[in-house]
Amino acid sequence: MDINMAEAKNPVLGQDFLTWLWFKSEKSGWLFKLPDGGEVNVYLEQKISVRGGEGEDAETATVSGPHAQFAEARLGLKSGKRVDRSLIRFEQDGETWTVTVKADDFTLNALRTPKMETRSEEGEDPDAKVLEKLYLIEKCAGFFDALYAQFLNVRLGQGWQGELSDFAEWLKEGV
Repeated sequence: MDINMAEAKNPVLGQDFLTWLWFKSEKSGWLFKLPDGGEVNVYLEQKISVRGGEGEDAETATVSGPHAQFAEARLGLKSGKRVDRSLIRFEQDGETWTVTVKADDFTLNALRTPKMETRSEEGEDPDAKVLEKLYLIEKCAGFFDALYAQFLNVRLGQGWQGELSDFAEWLKEGV
């Protein structure tokens, strides 16, 4: 039996995660605690796509604009859609990362790290800039992993029903 991998994908967990991340970031004042004791600000901004249904019945709505202007996407959530793709901005210690995340497979696209000094100083290790860039990419992936672990702890734990109640209240507040 030949299975098409594109058809075998189950985006539900990814959609739940991105939907939860939007809800939780607004409810927590966009601040998340990290396992190492640090904190990161998390914003879903500029572009959010919500999707509902499956196959030929799937409906997608993409909303672009400032963070506070996602009323149409929130209406989509009220009708049962989930976040399918989002631009996420992480901020920590004055540095900013942005990345677009797809719920289907957690693809991280268009990752932008904080700006780096591009000029090398005399005697500087020629690999230093590459290593610094890799460090910044790894740090962004670490933020994403930490948030996903927090989501899974809630989603697979006994507190999920309470989280769904809080989510329903959040939806009522927004539109």
